[in-house]
Amino acid sequence: MQFFRSLHAVKAMTFDLDDTLYNNEPIIQRAERALQQHIRTHHPRAAALTAQQWLHLKNSAIATRPELASDMGQLRLTVLRQALTDDAQEQTWDEGKLDDAVMACFHCFYNARSQFTLAEEIHTTLKTLSERMPLVAITNGNVNAKAIGIDAYFDDIYHANLSRPMKPSPVMFEQAADKLGIAPQHILHVGDNLQKDVYASINAGFQSAWYACNRPMALQLEKVSVLPHVVLDNLSELLAF
Repeated sequence: MQFFRSLHAVKAMTFDLDDTLYNNEPIIQRAERALQQHIRTHHPRAAALTAQQWLHLKNSAIATRPELASDMGQLRLTVLRQALTDDAQEQTWDEGKLDDAVMACFHCFYNARSQFTLAEEIHTTLKTLSERMPLVAITNGNVNAKAIGIDAYFDDIYHANLSRPMKPSPVMFEQAADKLGIAPQHILHVGDNLQKDVYASINAGFQSAWYACNRPMALQLEKVSVLPHVVLDNLSELLAF
């Protein structure tokens, strides 16, 4: 553990989830493979789309509705609906049939995205902390916290969505502080991203702990605009606060 700033008393903690509590990239890759297998099985026209065409659908959706960039679930639903349009027209689906097909694809991805087991030390740390102080999750992603067994540790879980912009926007931090009823300077945010977690939390008046479980933690390798209050070697060091 390395300190860069003095800390006020910590009365609550907020946590990023992806790449802070678990390495998210292989999980997403596995979920994408499951989705593509489902599409190959059920939707041949969509299965023929190239990676570049999928990216174009995503970029077009965001260009049309910029707020979709903050809601991974709604963005995926929008892209899937566009991708399945040719299959729907070829098979003369009505809107209800198309809706069902889109949701089946979405749930294929979403369920696979939330099928993994956290390290036992993560559970132990979160459980112990939750018995001492309020914990809140603040995430740009859409993992199912109940499915991975961490929902009980958190008083609230804030997911970015259409009306709640992604970090580094201060909105989710401000909402968390208001709900907790605790001054931001007494809340410690824990996250892996130097911009979306460290900079964003400090900008919102929080204290910040940097911890990444998915890569070597070397500040000289990161894009740094502001230093965190503390750099952790492992999450269990939070038990010292």
